[in-house]
Amino acid sequence: MENGDDWLAVDKLYHVLFCFFIAVVSSLLAARTRYPFIRRRSIWVGSVVSVAAGAAKEFADELGFFKSAGASPKDAVADFIGILIAAVMLYLCNCRSVSSLARPDGPRQSRVVDMV
Repeated sequence: MENGDDWLAVDKLYHVLFCFFIAVVSSLLAARTRYPFIRRRSIWVGSVVSVAAGAAKEFADELGFFKSAGASPKDAVADFIGILIAAVMLYLCNCRSVSSLARPDGPRQSRVVDMV
């Protein structure tokens, strides 16, 4: 423990959640843009925006804008964990939606309706 900066602290959960939600929201917004280049790379865009937000928060901590002990490498690791979880989740959701559209008989729901 360095100056009260534990690995398993509520602060680290906040960092994970903050970067997770920033990555998901910015990725979903990038996926809705009219530019195909950005749409194809929406997960990367969301990840980069989240990294920038996490780095800005750590920079502000170091400058003393928030009541904290300064920038922490443990906080940065928690930020990257949140970004990684968001990127994996978004990738799996994209793969699932693309594979259901690629089936010749369409999504599973339409087959169930046809059988009834």
